Amino acid sequence: MVDDYALARRANMRWNTPLDEQHADLLLRRLDVREGTIVDLGCGWGELLIRAVDGTAARGIGVDVDEVALDRGRRAATERGAEVEFVEQAAAEWRGKAERAMCIGASHAFGGTKPALEALAATTDRLLFGDGYWAAEPTEAAREILGDDILTLPGLLEACRETGWRVRHLSTADQREWDDFESTSWSGRLEWLLSHPEDPRAAETREWLDQREREYVSVYRGVLGLGYLVLVR
Repeated sequence: MVDDYALARRANMRWNTPLDEQHADLLLRRLDVREGTIVDLGCGWGELLIRAVDGTAARGIGVDVDEVALDRGRRAATERGAEVEFVEQAAAEWRGKAERAMCIGASHAFGGTKPALEALAATTDRLLFGDGYWAAEPTEAAREILGDDILTLPGLLEACRETGWRVRHLSTADQREWDDFESTSWSGRLEWLLSHPEDPRAAETREWLDQREREYVSVYRGVLGLGYLVLVR
C-alpha cells in the first residue's frame, strides 16, 4: 500500500510540466487527435493523455516507470471512462506504432533531445514534444543542477530538422506557468509536512523544500525554458 507521503509528492499538480489549461487545449488542437492510437512516452499520471482522447475515437497508451503515478492515472481513466491503458515500462523501451505521440519532459529517458527525436521518428509521424531549453545564459550553478546537455531554443529547432521533423506549432511556457508548476510541485509536500511535523521524514522534507525554493528563485527561474513543439514528418 502506498503511504500518504508518496501520494503527497505531486498531489497538487495537474500534470508534471509548466502548462496551463488554455495552453494545453491549444496543443491538443494542434496535435489533432481523432482516431487510432496515441501514445504518451513518459506519461506520468497521463492527465494530458486522458484529455487528448476525450471526445474522440482514439485510444491512449501511457508509458512510464513511476508506479504511484501510473496508479493515479489508472484511477482517473476509470473514473472518467477514458480508453487509456497504462504500461509500467521505460519510455525508451516501448515499441510500437501510433497515429499520434506525446513526449513531454522525458527526452532524458532516451539519452537526450536528439536521441529522443530520432527514436520517436520510428513511432509516429505527428508528435507533441516538450523539452527544456536555455531561455537565458545559464550560470555554472544552473548547469550543475540541470545538466550541461540542454539546448537553446534555436538549437532545439535545429535538432528537429536534423532528425527529419518539421515544426507545425511552437509555443513556450510563460513565467506564470513556470511559477505555478514549481509552486504546485512543492506544495503537496509542504501540506504533508504541516500535517506530520513529528514524522521521521519531516526534517529531510523541510530541507528539500528550502533547497528547491532557493534553487528555483535564485538559479534557474527565467533561465530554464520549456518549449512545446507539434512536429510532423
